[in-house]
Amino acid sequence: MKKRCTWPGNEDELMIAYHDKEWGAPVHDDRKHFEFLILEGAQAGLSWRTILHRRKGYKKAFSDFDPKKIVKYSKAQIKKLMGNPEIIRNRLKIESVITNAEAFLRVQKEFGSFDAYCWRFVGGKPIVNRRTATGQIPASTPESDAFSKDLKKRGFKFVGTTIVYAHMQATGMVNDHLTSCFRYRELKSKV
Repeated sequence: MKKRCTWPGNEDELMIAYHDKEWGAPVHDDRKHFEFLILEGAQAGLSWRTILHRRKGYKKAFSDFDPKKIVKYSKAQIKKLMGNPEIIRNRLKIESVITNAEAFLRVQKEFGSFDAYCWRFVGGKPIVNRRTATGQIPASTPESDAFSKDLKKRGFKFVGTTIVYAHMQATGMVNDHLTSCFRYRELKSKV
């Protein structure tokens, strides 16, 4: 049996698969970055498990995470999303997806890609931490503070430093797997 971080638990296959295959792997695809921005924003005040189990619903509800389509959503589409049980039906969170799609496209235009923009906050390569216990993992860092502040300045919503740090962990900008976890070594070897 593989030794892994404790947070996915041992019973939820979706959480385990997410940990084993995605979390912490460096992302360089803009659509995937946008997907995680949407999902991390939706998580605010909730558990990641809740959001992960609604991921397919989010993908369907938000045009396969295509910001170019999302910026065109009408008030009628927003109203329809408010009744969609496959996503978190919070008006502010739903409207933030549209706001963030607009800001995301502006960043892409300015920097050539969102990927080029966001990786600047970690010097272009993953920060590899050496955590031995889950309690050592911070909710935010100076890098997530700077990233969050810049996103807010650019008009993004639901991008507080804790949400942004979760995004950085999810997209591999930070390797916060415990040193005892098999993924820590796998991902560290790719840096």
